[in-house]
Amino acid sequence: MDDPATGIDWREWWEIASYVVTVVGLPLAIWVFVAEQRKERQDSDDEVYQALSAEYTEFLKLVLENADLKLMSTVITTGLSDEQRERRWILFEILVSLFERAYLLVYEDELAPKQRRLWLSWEDYMREWCRRADFREALPKLLEGEDPDFVAHITRLAQEEAAKKPS
Repeated sequence: MDDPATGIDWREWWEIASYVVTVVGLPLAIWVFVAEQRKERQDSDDEVYQALSAEYTEFLKLVLENADLKLMSTVITTGLSDEQRERRWILFEILVSLFERAYLLVYEDELAPKQRRLWLSWEDYMREWCRRADFREALPKLLEGEDPDFVAHITRLAQEEAAKKPS
């Protein structure tokens, strides 16, 4: 039926409405979908980072519980008993496992600025531990069977830290 005022029939109104939806609604829906996907990805990345940070905090608590190993000291502890060396080894194994998990979950060749900042904080932790001669000495054995890309990355960091002159 025609609208007497405009001379347009109701089918033409629906056709015009469908064009409006196609031209405006579809791009808007796509934009909303992409924005939601981006937000979900960011939330997921934040959850991963928070979980890894919590694990590192738990590791530091273990270091504190084993203060006799002096793992936070800049001077290497000598004269450790067999039991102390074993505890140190286990802590190093836990640490390498955590670093590998962080590498696999956070590191990418092309990182967005926020992810890059998050990754660099993990790389700082790795470098801090790689400054320790006892950790670097244990690395080859600790890295057996680990992800090859991670092995190459932390080995490079260890070499860079070993090459630096102590301050």
